[in-house]
Amino acid sequence: MAAAPLLAVALVSAAALAYEILLMRLFSVILWHHFAYMIISLALLGWGASGALLTLAHGAVQRHFAALFCAAAAGFGLAAIGCFMLAQRVPFNPLEMFWDPRQPAWLLAVYLLLLLPFLCAGACVCMALSRFRGQVSRIYSVDILGAGAGSLGIVALLFVLSPADALQLIGALGCVAAAVGWIECGGRRRWPALALLALAGVLLLLPSDWMAPAMSPYKELSQTLRIPGTRVVAQRSSPLGLVSVVESARIPLRHAPGLSLTAATEPPPQWGVFTDGEGLNALTRFDGRRDSLAHLDQISSALPYHLLRAPHVLVLGAGAGQDVLQAHYHGARRIDAVELNPQLVELVRGPFAAAAGGVYGPIAQVHVAEARGFIAASRQRYDLIQVALLDSFSASSAGLYALAENYLYTVEALQDDLRHLQPGGLLAVTRWVTLPPRDALKLFAAAVVALERSGVGDPASRLALIRSWKTSTLLVKNGALTPEDIAVIKAFCVDRSFDLAFYPGMQPGEANRFNVVEGPDLFDGAQALLGAERGEFIARYKFHIEPATDDKPHFFHFFKWRSLPELLALKEQGGLPLLEWGYPVLVATLLQALVASLLLIGLPLAWVARPGAGQGGGALSRPRVLAYFLAIGFGFMFIEIAFIQKFVLFLSHPLYAIAVVLFAFLLFAGIGSGVSARLKGCPVAAVAGGIALSAALCLLLLPWLFAHATGLPDAARILIAVALIAPLAFFMGMPFPLGLARVEAAEARLVPWAWGINGCASVTAAVLATLLAIHIGFTAVVVAALLLYGVAAAAVPGRGLDSAPASPKDDPSSKLLHPRG
Repeated sequence: MAAAPLLAVALVSAAALAYEILLMRLFSVILWHHFAYMIISLALLGWGASGALLTLAHGAVQRHFAALFCAAAAGFGLAAIGCFMLAQRVPFNPLEMFWDPRQPAWLLAVYLLLLLPFLCAGACVCMALSRFRGQVSRIYSVDILGAGAGSLGIVALLFVLSPADALQLIGALGCVAAAVGWIECGGRRRWPALALLALAGVLLLLPSDWMAPAMSPYKELSQTLRIPGTRVVAQRSSPLGLVSVVESARIPLRHAPGLSLTAATEPPPQWGVFTDGEGLNALTRFDGRRDSLAHLDQISSALPYHLLRAPHVLVLGAGAGQDVLQAHYHGARRIDAVELNPQLVELVRGPFAAAAGGVYGPIAQVHVAEARGFIAASRQRYDLIQVALLDSFSASSAGLYALAENYLYTVEALQDDLRHLQPGGLLAVTRWVTLPPRDALKLFAAAVVALERSGVGDPASRLALIRSWKTSTLLVKNGALTPEDIAVIKAFCVDRSFDLAFYPGMQPGEANRFNVVEGPDLFDGAQALLGAERGEFIARYKFHIEPATDDKPHFFHFFKWRSLPELLALKEQGGLPLLEWGYPVLVATLLQALVASLLLIGLPLAWVARPGAGQGGGALSRPRVLAYFLAIGFGFMFIEIAFIQKFVLFLSHPLYAIAVVLFAFLLFAGIGSGVSARLKGCPVAAVAGGIALSAALCLLLLPWLFAHATGLPDAARILIAVALIAPLAFFMGMPFPLGLARVEAAEARLVPWAWGINGCASVTAAVLATLLAIHIGFTAVVVAALLLYGVAAAAVPGRGLDSAPASPKDDPSSKLLHPRG
């Protein structure tokens, strides 16, 4: 027998995991980052479907292994590039999900196109496992190590390559793996390997513009570039985002959100700065004259500077520095600015430093850090903490951030901010105005709860809320607002034609005077949220305005199913923009994942496992097999997805969380699977107990880590995250091979059916876990997973069998073990 293609398997696995994470980055540019969980589902579907198809083609695999393995590896490389290019040409637009009945079909087309590369990659691993039965542990080991290396390697690679260049490299890596596999399998002719290497070279030489992500025309950057004479003058790419700096020669860009309609001055010339095509932020040309910044006193976020004198200011999410200039204009004695993206900071301090007047230099001390981590690590107290307005109005109002975690607006975040205020200091948060009110009321509710949890008996005495025609600003004071404070707030609003929404003792007639809307909804909502019937008001409100927490950090999730009929009835009156498009897209993805998994995995394997399809006497209870493998499939993915989302706060960015958590689960679940092969008759109940204890330890330690370790360097936080996940993942890698060994010992022909059940569960669970996390929180999703492992322990197939893990010689699919599913 020829040697197993170990290096080729490692290369394919690394390329496949790198491709999975790269697609998440690409989708952040093309659409929005919450499509990441659809990509995880795609990967699982591809791996599971490959097992089903190869089970049906077992004879061909045994006869033509080398040729089929190399074809699948090269097919992955070609499909990784080709299918992405085709998917970009599918006219899918999540904003039209309820306008255009074709959009669900376009979403399915994208889903199936991007499935093909994972199908090819999964086929390589499955073929190697089924063909080289004596080397299963070595093949499985290099598969896991390759996957782990790919998940972390692509993040490092994206600091030096653009996403398009990284895509070409991944495609070429698939062809290199095919060439290496041909050589490792002892191919007598060398020309196939040389041809595959030449194909890899061709893929590397393709114009990178072909692979460049085509941004949605509805993103802010796309809309801005439609202005005549507008062009991108600088661009930086990293795992944290694609930063684009735009200028307009013919029509000067002017960005001052919510600028008073009575303002007598306009902003000086500006550049527009976008991250992944969204979140327009202004990089202002500043010549050193403070009077050129007078417009920054005519927006709602200027209010706290009229209540403080020469404050020490902390700006969270400083972006290109507009909030820093606002603090400078108002005479702040010291300014600390926190910005997550080092590429953006480098642009402002580098090529644009002179024109920007040293905004990140003499004017402010900039800290490249995640806002929550910086606050947690800081021992400083501030007179003013300003949370900048950096997200997109268009995407926010359309609900396209509905699935995104945001830890700046949670109850715990506001508590952290308040603890870092000097006595009499202010926390100021500016948000877009949406009608009917959503953002402002949800934020106000969070502030009320944060004050109550901090021991404040009368939260109303410390809160003030105002609105312009476009923005609202919430003030939370570390102490009661005085009559002098209230007089200043009133005068500020009157001078700028801004509306009062709440201050202690405010009367209804004072609201809704300048920027008149149908009713004083903000004032009425604020009063209700401070009253005894707060819970009833939140429950009956048309949108979801329950305060966001670190366990449920989806601040932008406002969707309520009971409001859907009313919103759809307003279609002809323009009511559909009130819907959250990200949420229904995820629901559609869940339905399509369920249908696709049943078709591509369930039906073929059910056909193989049908009664009378082979030899055997039906020794196993099929309901027990079904319950067991469904339970562990859902349980594994529930925990993995919940931990990815939960670690976004600790690791500072969704892509970091995905890469590190996947790496840790892959590595240690693989080790656990290997150890389980040596444990004869290990009871699944004991393993489930190990999972429960490890998960409980994680849930107990995470709040402490978030409070005390988020300020550590990236490398330290990554090591802590991996160490915390390791024991949990180790135990989670055991139930699947243990159950499969029992199935094989009792009725080997049901092994592929068991693999298919697990695959179906994993595909669906990847999306369902995200939906459940939005509604019940991460902790509840983990608890649900532990209950599922308990179900699995009670439904162990072949209970009473005391067998060691069976040899793979009887059935080629008996070693299609992978912790990803």
